[in-house]
Amino acid sequence: MVKIGGLAGALALMISWVFLPAARGEEPSPVARLESSAKIWDGAGHNAFTDLLRHDGKWLCVFREGTAHIPGTDGRIRVLASADGSSWKSQALVAEKGIDLRDPKISLMPDGRLMILMGGSIYDGEEPKPGRKRTGGHSRVSFSKDGIEWSAPAAVEGVGDRQWLWRVTWHKGVGYGTVYSLDKLKGKREFAIWKTADGVRYEKLVDPAAPADGGEATIRFLPDDTALMLFRSEEKDRAAWIASSKPPYDKWDWKKAEHAAQGPDFVVLGDGRMFYAGRDFPDAKAAKTIFGSMTSQSLTPLITLASGGDTSYPGLVEAADGVIYVSYYSSHEGKTTIYLAKIQVTPKR
Repeated sequence: MVKIGGLAGALALMISWVFLPAARGEEPSPVARLESSAKIWDGAGHNAFTDLLRHDGKWLCVFREGTAHIPGTDGRIRVLASADGSSWKSQALVAEKGIDLRDPKISLMPDGRLMILMGGSIYDGEEPKPGRKRTGGHSRVSFSKDGIEWSAPAAVEGVGDRQWLWRVTWHKGVGYGTVYSLDKLKGKREFAIWKTADGVRYEKLVDPAAPADGGEATIRFLPDDTALMLFRSEEKDRAAWIASSKPPYDKWDWKKAEHAAQGPDFVVLGDGRMFYAGRDFPDAKAAKTIFGSMTSQSLTPLITLASGGDTSYPGLVEAADGVIYVSYYSSHEGKTTIYLAKIQVTPKR
């Protein structure tokens, strides 16, 4: 990125925000601009379900490799690393015989170790037989000190076999995650918030009384310790929900966001603003991965990333100079592939 100083530079930057078209050919947003979007991995037949972390001077991107969205071959978790966010190399592959590892979420624990949380599904029959049916499963975790050597996946404790622990966010020494049931009770999945001190053992914190059927949800924390949650809805209108809570996080207030955010993630910037990404349906039918701004009550789509078909499950990280890095996957070019977008957001006024 070229830096321009002085009054002339400020004027040039202002003009670029107002007049330059976004890279995808749409009208530019006054809030965010797509700087680049590039394929970073397509090594397997089906590459999907990403997450992203900046740690120890490197970018780490994790995702599932398999032959299809549903086995096919059991999924394995690939770990890519990059020093600059442009050139990526594989540095680890996490696998477990007989288990379909999927939806990896990477986080930094309070003790300095890295943790990958994964779903662990079991299917009938032998891989690579297509169309196998899920017969069970249990969430798993793997740990690393350097991002290169990872422990064998271990089943989490406390969370049941037909419950999915989808993402854990650490705050003041405690990991907070959301769990949803794979089975429905009276037409709705069970949904709860759980907590952990070590990433392995979990206990239920609260049933936050989700107002819609759904499951996947991401929790992040504001500087004043307020917890915010972006929740994927499976209702007919697909509109996501945003929930907020103050410590001890036993009571949650819900707001309907009016836009879909499937496979949701969001980031809280250092200046307090929030941005999200997830799967939406801007023309009511075709799935796209959308990036937008977020408040405690609403989502505002800003950029449609190059995407389509089987797509979403982003990871978002704030970098320097107001750039947000977004990992995601998409099949719009034929093969389901991992992409990385770099999005410049305007300075806070």
